[in-house]
Amino acid sequence: QVQLVESGGGLVQAGGSLRLSCAASGRTFRAYNMGWFRQAPGKEREHVASIDWQTGSTYYRDSVKGRFTISRDNAKNTVYLQMNSLKPEDTAVYYCAADPFGGEYNYWGQGTQVTVSS
Repeated sequence: QVQLVESGGGLVQAGGSLRLSCAASGRTFRAYNMGWFRQAPGKEREHVASIDWQTGSTYYRDSVKGRFTISRDNAKNTVYLQMNSLKPEDTAVYYCAADPFGGEYNYWGQGTQVTVSS
């Protein structure tokens, strides 16, 4: 069982920055693919960023490229999402997710609210 706890959300003005953190349980965290997703009111959940455990490769949705950075610290069992130049359209609940088996994201955190005011 993998437990994920997000933190770092909040209210920020457009152009500002936030850093989300996701602390994971599990002795083999370093072997998990990790991802960040978000869901805005009335919209479907969407992928934001992910990081491959084996290669360290990162992937981003087009709308956040150049503004968001995903990273991980395996010693701390934590994955981060640095969000810069935030826009009102980034407002959503952000979820951390873990893919321990290289197939799909089976484990999810409770989410953290990010609100960007214009």
